[in-house]
Amino acid sequence: MPQPAARMELVRPSAIRELLALAADPGIISFGGGYPDPALFPTADLGEAFRRAIEEQGASALQYAPSEGIDRLRDQVAGLMRADGVACGAENILMVQGAQQAIDLVGKMWLEPGDVVLTETPSFLGGIVGLNPYEPVYRSVRTDEHGIDPAHLEVVLRENPRAKLLYTVPDFHNPTGYTLSLERRARVVELAREHDIVILEDTPYRELFFTAQKLPTLKSFDTDGRVYHVGSFSKTLAPGLRTGWMVADPDTVERLALLKLATDTQNSTLNMSAISLYLEHADYGAHLERNREHYRAKRDHTAAALAAELPEEVGYSVPAGGLFLWLTFPEHVNTDRLLREHLIPRAGVAFVPGSSFYSENPEFNRGRLGFPTLPSDRISEGIHRIARGYADARHLL
Repeated sequence: MPQPAARMELVRPSAIRELLALAADPGIISFGGGYPDPALFPTADLGEAFRRAIEEQGASALQYAPSEGIDRLRDQVAGLMRADGVACGAENILMVQGAQQAIDLVGKMWLEPGDVVLTETPSFLGGIVGLNPYEPVYRSVRTDEHGIDPAHLEVVLRENPRAKLLYTVPDFHNPTGYTLSLERRARVVELAREHDIVILEDTPYRELFFTAQKLPTLKSFDTDGRVYHVGSFSKTLAPGLRTGWMVADPDTVERLALLKLATDTQNSTLNMSAISLYLEHADYGAHLERNREHYRAKRDHTAAALAAELPEEVGYSVPAGGLFLWLTFPEHVNTDRLLREHLIPRAGVAFVPGSSFYSENPEFNRGRLGFPTLPSDRISEGIHRIARGYADARHLL
């Protein structure tokens, strides 16, 4: 048999999946998942939308559609983006199979082996996994509670003339929960322009904000088409719909649509038709507000439990939106080992070790705590188990 392409060496099971397989026992409380709470899925409204798609649109909802997506949904998504401060029309929208496909398409369009991709420190693992097959070299940019540090970004850009792409999750970042500040947003786009790189702005959690308002998108600062904005219905409607979108200039949308045509032809016409009907007939705004209230309450409950249970030496973020908190243990603590040897088998609790989220130079004393699917009593008990398990293991670490 011939050997597979060398890029397959870069396509491996994630450490997250391997570790959380150990936590599959239902007796273990897992903060590992990043899934939205299924209690929030608008099943009745979506059911009605699918019924109408079949009965009212008939064959058109079951037929092939353009690779860019059906016109009506593209127009509606463009309207959502305009309401979010981004000037665009349907011609700027490409419908994709969730944000993950957008990452793949941008990598396929831009990256040659050895090109430099810049990432946050840490970065969303799915972004790294999605870009890995295109064999980039990663360089990480210092990140704090206000997001990417523009001063360090400038240094990294000067040191890496082969840099082509910055991948970032600016809103309620996965895994840290941090949000890129307003001042830094403008500067990041300015630096991208000065050094002629493109930005892949991944925003799956953008509508899950807990404050009075959102900050402007990076795309809203873009004057020359170098920011590719990615949105998704996965965290707000349902991930099983596999429907997201990318905002780019019309020529780029056309080129990306050709790559999509070669990959999967199109998104499901039926799913796109049903989402379009949902947006037309249901109250999407009210649904989003229910999501925000639900997750805000869970965030608050989780933060209160951490404050009550954890020793002062363990820090944690309290995000202004999204689904995750970021734990920071003392520097000598290896959370991979803490989880594998103590928390999972002895305390019956799991979260995601932070080392999995670094494109280079991993830090081993961090952890991602996801709260979206757990009820309040399980959150309280899970945090208690983490605190108790850490206390029992502290002298062994």
